[in-house]
Amino acid sequence: MSILSVFHPSSPDLPNKVLTHPDDIAATLAAQGVRFAHAEHGLHVRPGTPEDEVLGACRGYLDQLMTAHGSKAFVMLNRHGEAPAQVDVRDEHEHAAEEVFAVVSGRAQVGLRLGGWVYSVLCEKGDQLVIPAGARRWVELGEAPFCLALRLYASEQGVQARFTGDVTARAFLGIDEL
Repeated sequence: MSILSVFHPSSPDLPNKVLTHPDDIAATLAAQGVRFAHAEHGLHVRPGTPEDEVLGACRGYLDQLMTAHGSKAFVMLNRHGEAPAQVDVRDEHEHAAEEVFAVVSGRAQVGLRLGGWVYSVLCEKGDQLVIPAGARRWVELGEAPFCLALRLYASEQGVQARFTGDVTARAFLGIDEL
């Protein structure tokens, strides 16, 4: 089940609002310029599957998403267990292009700093978030990551994250605490 928790920055351990109905989540995020949707895709690919196998299984879905959103580039978030050698997606960052975050399997929590509030979206299989360029964000995978997501960008340059250096994102309740 997808969950949206809305926090005031002064109280990162206590959500101001918690929503579980997809229409409520979509409406609340839309007011901040973020689109949320859930669509069954029928894919059965586990996080941790080798990248070439994931691409083979997901090529049609990936092509559909890239066409629908006009995306020019993508990266794969594919974690099953700890991966200390990989970039910590929990660090707050921005992208210069719109991002489509589409969960293929598993789950991830996407934090967004928008309009003076923090919106924390627990995304599961079939969920899609469309995040505007320049929005401050981070991805929380928890102590035992289990997530396969496609991250699509409107431009090649948009793939590069610009880390803000703001460590306060780590103060907000993570995927294991909600």
